[in-house]
Amino acid sequence: MSFTRRAAFTLPVGLYATAAFAAPKKTTTPAAPALERWGLYEISLKGPDTGNPFLDVDLSADFTDGAEVVRVPGFYDGDGDYRIRFSPPKTGTWRWVTKSNVTALDGQTGQAEASAPSNTNHGPVKVTLDGYHFAYADGTPFRQIGTTCYAWAQQSDERCAQTIKTLTGSPYNKLRMCVFPNVAAEPIHPFVQTGTGDRDWDGTRFNPAYFRRFESRVKSLLDIGVEADIIIFHPYDEKRGFSDQNRVHDERYLRYLIARLSAFRNVWWSAANEYDDIKTKSMADWDHILELLQSEDPHHRLRSIHNIKVLYDNNKPWITHASVQNGTAVLDDRTAETYRSVWKKPVIFDEVCYEGDIALRWGNLSGQEMVMRFWHGHIAGTYVGHSETYTPDKSGADGSWLGKGGTMLGTATPRLAFLKKVMEDGPAPGIDPIDKWWERHVGGKEGRYYLRYFGDQAPAEWAVDLPRNGLKGGEQFRVDVLDTWNMTVTPVEGVFTMAKKDNYNFHDPARPTIKLSGNKWMAVRITRV
Repeated sequence: MSFTRRAAFTLPVGLYATAAFAAPKKTTTPAAPALERWGLYEISLKGPDTGNPFLDVDLSADFTDGAEVVRVPGFYDGDGDYRIRFSPPKTGTWRWVTKSNVTALDGQTGQAEASAPSNTNHGPVKVTLDGYHFAYADGTPFRQIGTTCYAWAQQSDERCAQTIKTLTGSPYNKLRMCVFPNVAAEPIHPFVQTGTGDRDWDGTRFNPAYFRRFESRVKSLLDIGVEADIIIFHPYDEKRGFSDQNRVHDERYLRYLIARLSAFRNVWWSAANEYDDIKTKSMADWDHILELLQSEDPHHRLRSIHNIKVLYDNNKPWITHASVQNGTAVLDDRTAETYRSVWKKPVIFDEVCYEGDIALRWGNLSGQEMVMRFWHGHIAGTYVGHSETYTPDKSGADGSWLGKGGTMLGTATPRLAFLKKVMEDGPAPGIDPIDKWWERHVGGKEGRYYLRYFGDQAPAEWAVDLPRNGLKGGEQFRVDVLDTWNMTVTPVEGVFTMAKKDNYNFHDPARPTIKLSGNKWMAVRITRV
């Protein structure tokens, strides 16, 4: 098939393979070009372009490797083009057959050969077996350092390229992004317009060009190793009302997104940003939306929902991890940890206020305050999200990273890169709170690794008292002093040999304390030799 009209979406051989058919001839095709495990395989078919194909045509394909069958939905891409996208979860031969209520699309067959993934392809991100952290499908830990850039995908190609350039080499490995823009964007819309009114949209007819453009942005994130946390609904488009359609239209929209996007291995689903501020949807509606995502996504991508004030019940089975907005939960590690204990799932505080200089209270954190929230979240065994709301000129033009992407102006990002390196050097898949009901403020792995963060305190020394669990005496540790703002690691000379101090602590009687600088933003790392 030709990719001329969407060259920005071309994927490299090995990550993407296609099989093309012309209607009405029905044939069994030769084996398609090999693709990688967890890559994207596309079947392209020609079919009817009259009537309303979005409503009139049902299309899917059953993929099987002989051990399991995966039913994958298809979608209409305009101009008589129909597509089915599949990401093979295992290597080997995957044979497929299409199913449709249209003769020309029904009963087509073929196969895809899934080869071993390349070194940069670790598969989709999953929740780890311990239930609190993330890892790629091949077991590589995923240390979440996320950022939010709501409407970057709907900006000009030039600005989007600038956003990708900014992300490249940054610590951010997950980006929250809206399907429907929440700020000014390019004049292209997700549905066909039926009149001149602001809400004159035909919810039964998608604009394929809009979604081709959007998926090209998802693909550009995949190319640089960034997860696309896709926000499906939000409350900030009252003028056009895309988030206010009825359940039937919502279901059709969800299924279209699943068919188009779920085969991209970097996709996560966020049912909504600030779901509780969308007044046209009930809690039952949100449950239905998330349950549909769970039941109909053949690739089982991660699922969450983001709040403004009312926390969603993240214990529900269709939630894979919690996405939380709370400006105070990560002002210390104890509060952050409570969310984790209640839900027993990974917790990402995706919105904790933003670094910036605007008057609104949610957008004027200093760089130090932003970084401090990440460190408290890390000690708690949770994760945190970033964004920026700086305005670069006096005219009030929206230059903020949060809304449109582009470039970053803040001071937090390099310090978050330092934190990410600390995370990567720590135990896999992540650290957990230690002796969490007491004033320890220590995260790590009992008997192996400890991390103590002091935040805006400025102690001149610290007693190296380790909680007793996991220790018997005689264990040896090395200690590093970390300046999290100046991004330095200073080893403390020698080793510390643990002995029982009291009923709750072990220490080295010969070296009970270490000297600190008396500055803010310090941490201590204790690693078993």
